[in-house]
Amino acid sequence: MTRFDLRDVTVRREGRLIVDRVTATLAAGRCTALVGPSGAGKSTLLRLFNRLDDPTSGSLLIDGAALESLDVLALRRRVGLVGQRPVLVAGTVFEELRAGAPTLERERALDLLARVGLPEAMLDRAGVGLSGGEAQRICLARTLAVGPEVLLLDEPTSALDPEAARAVEETLCGLLRDGLTAVLVSHSAEQVRRMADDVLVLREGRLVESGAVADVAYVNGAGGSHP
Repeated sequence: MTRFDLRDVTVRREGRLIVDRVTATLAAGRCTALVGPSGAGKSTLLRLFNRLDDPTSGSLLIDGAALESLDVLALRRRVGLVGQRPVLVAGTVFEELRAGAPTLERERALDLLARVGLPEAMLDRAGVGLSGGEAQRICLARTLAVGPEVLLLDEPTSALDPEAARAVEETLCGLLRDGLTAVLVSHSAEQVRRMADDVLVLREGRLVESGAVADVAYVNGAGGSHP
């Protein structure tokens, strides 16, 4: 299992302070939610965990090793990202699952479909014409095909209709129960309470509250904007 440590992490862009000296530990085998108002720095902070962005100062460590000391492609195989909107890049679902794992065998691909709650018959379907919920679960299976130790979840259900969002969230909750480390960005307090173990609350780039979900006022006294 994989843990992250942030030490005085700061991000400035074009003279603007986006993340301001954040120090925190994200425990292994748990889901940590990054919450706060729009513009608080949540998505920027999330992007640091697999080096889609780098801090201006401070350090971010994975299992005690500085992220910048690691090969970035190897890091991204360990730390997979599931974004807001599903983006399919191949012709069939099987080809999609092999995009990051070209030696993936058919039997393993079928196992991945089952793991994300999709039928075996979908493996040979074209990516074109899938529903939003199906496409998002295919993207999740594609990420899992690489064997990540960590999932970065950036509003993973916000672009879906309520029924699809519930299905994807249930799939994610099942994966999290298996002990994957995860970092979740969500505007929905209800979703955070359902999915996360721990919470970091950001406001204007600063960490203003943290703790177990049940102990953090921000997610227990305010509603969210997504189902």
